[in-house]
Amino acid sequence: MNAPLIGYGEVRHARLRPVAHAFAYPTLFVLLPMRSWRHASWALARNRRALFSFRDSDHGEGGADALQWLDDLLASEGIADADGEAWLHCFPRVFGHAFKPVSFWYCHRADGSLRAIVAEVHNTFGERHAYVLDDAAWGRELRAEKRFHVSPFCEVTGHYRFRFLTTPSRERTVVRIDYDDGQGALLQTSVSGRLQPLTASAIRVALLRFPFLGLAIVWRIHWHALRLWLRKVPFIHQPAGPVQRASRGGPA
Repeated sequence: MNAPLIGYGEVRHARLRPVAHAFAYPTLFVLLPMRSWRHASWALARNRRALFSFRDSDHGEGGADALQWLDDLLASEGIADADGEAWLHCFPRVFGHAFKPVSFWYCHRADGSLRAIVAEVHNTFGERHAYVLDDAAWGRELRAEKRFHVSPFCEVTGHYRFRFLTTPSRERTVVRIDYDDGQGALLQTSVSGRLQPLTASAIRVALLRFPFLGLAIVWRIHWHALRLWLRKVPFIHQPAGPVQRASRGGPA
């Protein structure tokens, strides 16, 4: 049976225009085998108060079973053969707080091959949108049209380019997301890390290293937004949300 993992790594973000703006921060994340979790008990607290925990309602439509939401979403998109493990790559709750700008569901077939990836995006307005990336494969570039307002310094136009990389033994993982608008490349982002078993001792170390993980993510988002505003990058007011809660993408 698969067991959960914790990753320590780095988040990188670079804006190319109209002003250059880049940053990199250390981070941690978890990689959770959600189907196996239905039949196992691990050190990670689930749906209860704890210093380091996971809550299903932080994902999908905010319900009590995030995996059921995923299965319903895949079924609605006509993806019927992603019945193997579903690994969720996300930020945990630390001291009860979490903000998850993007989480990734790696949806496998029964034979262990990757079938689809769902990129679940949250903005600071409390809204959520899922990009269902069909015909996924490790290292393959996947593309999705932008349908969801995230940053007040980017319009809802253009497309994302995704690339997901991992080592065969899951020792390291890298996710790259580049955003192109009508004028070409605008943003280049990535999150990467080295993985290890998510044990009770690993949780204690994580609490010492990143006690304010969720709060730091929110603070950094607003700090860099302020810096862009001060540099007179055009501010775009929030448009109406997408009609659908999910949209489709696939190989470029």
